Amino acid sequence: MNGPGVMLITGGGRGIGAATARLAAQRGYAVCVNYLRDRSAAEKLAAEIGGGAIAVAGDVSAEADVLRLFETVDAKLGRLAALVNNAGIVDRQSRVEAMPAARLRRMFAINVVGSFLCAREAIKRMSRKHGGKGGAIVNVSSAAARLGSPGEYVDYAASKGAIDTMTLGLAKELAEDGIRVNAVRPGFINTDIHASGGEPNRLERVRENIPMKRGGEPEEIARAILWLLSEEASYSTGAILDVAGGR
Repeated sequence: MNGPGVMLITGGGRGIGAATARLAAQRGYAVCVNYLRDRSAAEKLAAEIGGGAIAVAGDVSAEADVLRLFETVDAKLGRLAALVNNAGIVDRQSRVEAMPAARLRRMFAINVVGSFLCAREAIKRMSRKHGGKGGAIVNVSSAAARLGSPGEYVDYAASKGAIDTMTLGLAKELAEDGIRVNAVRPGFINTDIHASGGEPNRLERVRENIPMKRGGEPEEIARAILWLLSEEASYSTGAILDVAGGR
């Protein structure tokens, strides 16, 4: 295959994931867009970006789904070169004392366990120890990991803190295997994730707390992800890149 190879983007049907898929395709990747429920949006995106892109359903917190997802990529696109661990959820704004255990389990199952499962399967395909040719992983964290999101999403912030630590440990573990692992930590980005938290206009409320006085665009995160995956970042591993307008 010509070009930089095959890329899998989890949660790729909308927002940051969709912007990353579009840019990856423009730069020559064969892209797999993973999605959870919105089949029409993911398939429309895959058709739009072309280049043999595919859309594959799968819940990253379910091991059987993850195995099937990676096997589908193997069969339809070939050897994986890049993984973007983007799938993640946020819940309604809440203080910790009001959070039910089911919410916490779901949050960590998708945001943390899902990222580990996908990284595990990517490693099996990329690692030189397993006969692979190397590759790169970018985990999508959040500025919330640094800020804590008090009164809103302490559980989400904690799940992203786990992603930061995973990035650091995995980067060191895999450095000799030819796999680079980095993370992007977005700030307030113009996507519909804020509506999922119950405040669609959240960016307007927090704008004055952002030094650049605006929210970011999904494309601005996508460019950071693609740079970290590229050979231009060939000596970067274990890096956590803040793309948060100075916040």
